[in-house]
Amino acid sequence: QPLVSSSKWLQLHGLKRNKLSLSQILSQIGFQHRKDYVTTLGKLVASRYADGLFPQYKRAQDGSVYNLTAKKELILHFVDCLMGAIELYKQRMEWLTSESRQIFGVIQERCIVIVLDFGTAAPAEFDLCRDALSMVLVEQVTQIAKFNLIRAAPDLMKWQQKSTPVSEHTVTSAVTWLWKLDHMTAASHTNSAEALLEAMSDDTVSS
Repeated sequence: QPLVSSSKWLQLHGLKRNKLSLSQILSQIGFQHRKDYVTTLGKLVASRYADGLFPQYKRAQDGSVYNLTAKKELILHFVDCLMGAIELYKQRMEWLTSESRQIFGVIQERCIVIVLDFGTAAPAEFDLCRDALSMVLVEQVTQIAKFNLIRAAPDLMKWQQKSTPVSEHTVTSAVTWLWKLDHMTAASHTNSAEALLEAMSDDTVSS
């Protein structure tokens, strides 16, 4: 799936875009039962001709009442559409909470620098971190334009001097560099800040 934010995804697949919100459906399967103020009479006058003729639905949000006039076939059509929408939402949620996205979210920038600060991770945790980073490189970074890796350390470590165009070769090279890193003692707060400043000094970086 493309790396798009949930707001952009909803613009394409949301209920409102597909005319499946409650108000949109109600307007297609019936009409609102209205009570209007008649100036000449000085009082509210309710339309009574629909009473008992149609099933009615009362919206809890605003108390409005709709007379339902649609045939069963149209109702079932909307049921199918809504079931399809529910399934699509489930797929989106499963995608958002799987693999590298459950750790890093969805990368939307076109050019990024990933700053590595492994803290006090034990050797086993260090490998888990590298597994997660390898995953995000392969799954998400392959879909953007440029990237770089910087490790916070007493002697700053960079995969490349500047962000590099994404290709199969550069992603493979970055993963190889990542797995050649030695486990070392935690970087200081100063080292971490220096790594972040170095990342932000790259003019082409989006975020």
